[in-house]
Amino acid sequence: MSAAHLDNAVLAALQDVMEDEYPLLLDTFLADSEERLRLLHAAQQGRDAQSLRLTAHSFKGSCSNMGAPLLAGLCKELEETSRRELLAEAPQLIEQIEREFAIVRILFKSERQRYPMPRT
Repeated sequence: MSAAHLDNAVLAALQDVMEDEYPLLLDTFLADSEERLRLLHAAQQGRDAQSLRLTAHSFKGSCSNMGAPLLAGLCKELEETSRRELLAEAPQLIEQIEREFAIVRILFKSERQRYPMPRT
């Protein structure tokens, strides 16, 4: 995996802790991240600095926990920008977040393919 986008030590620790639930964790992170991106767009379009800040903060935490440091850093930047109510900067930051998430999504989907699909 690309070390610039994902922290392999964090992923290894998650695998150890989550054991058989690790693939579910990957799936959940990807689904939650899609929803957070949708919420970022909605807050930006509604010019809601508070909602933008809270969503960016939440996204930052999950990215950090999942070992996506560049994505977490961009979310932190958006959180700080929103805290200062510099909403004119939000669209560019959200675009950067989307581009980085696109890379992380590919890497996590590749990681996910290493594990069999759960039986239903």
